Amino acid sequence: MKRKSMKSAQSLKRNVLQNFADCCYKVNVLQRNFVMNKPKVLMAMSGGVDSTTAALLLQEAGYDIVGVTLKMFDAKEIGLAVQDDSSFANVADAAKAAAKLGFPHHVFDFCKYFRADVIDHFIAEYENGRTPNPCVDCNKHVKLGQLFARAEELGCDYIATGHYANVKFEEESGRWLLLRGEDRQKDQSYMLYTLKQEQLAHILFPLGHLRKTEIREKAAAEGLQNAQKPDSQDICFVPDGDYAQVIQNITKRRPKPGQFIHLDGTVLGTHKGQVHYTIGQRKGLGIAYRYPLYVISKDIEKNIVYLGPQEALFANTLIAENCNLISVAELNRPLRVTAKPRYRAADVPAVIEPLGEGRIRVTFDEPQRALTPGQAVVFYQDEVVVGGGTIGFVQKTV
Repeated sequence: MKRKSMKSAQSLKRNVLQNFADCCYKVNVLQRNFVMNKPKVLMAMSGGVDSTTAALLLQEAGYDIVGVTLKMFDAKEIGLAVQDDSSFANVADAAKAAAKLGFPHHVFDFCKYFRADVIDHFIAEYENGRTPNPCVDCNKHVKLGQLFARAEELGCDYIATGHYANVKFEEESGRWLLLRGEDRQKDQSYMLYTLKQEQLAHILFPLGHLRKTEIREKAAAEGLQNAQKPDSQDICFVPDGDYAQVIQNITKRRPKPGQFIHLDGTVLGTHKGQVHYTIGQRKGLGIAYRYPLYVISKDIEKNIVYLGPQEALFANTLIAENCNLISVAELNRPLRVTAKPRYRAADVPAVIEPLGEGRIRVTFDEPQRALTPGQAVVFYQDEVVVGGGTIGFVQKTV
């Protein structure tokens, strides 16, 4: 126990910038002329232990902190019960944490941005047969996209979040790099692949070199009331996981039933509406067959959901759209990477090739299961995020 505590203390010491030599790679203290100017940071606070501890670490390092909590939606406006709107509790928890740590706290109403760029896009994608990742869209357009502008208005030098990721400046290339968080179970670099160079130069991730256990220990030691607050698990505006019902609540449109058809052309039954299904899904089909069936693809115009065996889910090539590159300014030749085709998946060996107009072909060394249009695919070289995009076309393995 003593040895573990010493190790934890040493890790925390590094990560609150007690030692410049160990920590300059984390927040680029040397490049940002840290201590003399006491930079001002707009700290995004969700009310959870991660963002609260991130604020504490920056405060201990000498930063001037301004806390902010974002209101993203009104439960009633999107058809949720009031008790499903967690924003009130989150605002209260964040405000308490800011008061305890002694820095100002604001609440920004970002509902109109969240509705336009996240919720409406989420609905449109599902209704067009794709499976979006709203957390990526939220980071790009709302949490980070809008927050940078507000930080400038408040005279802040940087924004900071409780994401598990790292940023460093690479002298050789002259580029800011996004890296994985040290805690691989919590790494959120996948969700941040849309960050631009000018944003990476002005963002801090204080938790990047810490593990979740260390963060909770630090919060408890400082007497923070949210030290043991559970992590959020679901999409914030789909608290029970029933995204099809949320879509119906908002649009006031009932999903139109259609046909389940086997890949061999056999009509198998009636589906509840294609928004209820995503590629690779097995549960909830209600079809008895001689072997397990999975959702293989969807025809939106004909309102057909195609089912088939698991082996029909595998593909080795996809086209990524709306790509953003981070570690390189452009992709002008094939590049060996590992690619992560969904948040919870392991990244696997692949080659990426430029196609122009923001598109990249991704060819995996081995066929991958259930590559899903609408999801993000992110490219890595070791710890460094090369870039990423949205899965568009998927080429099935022959």
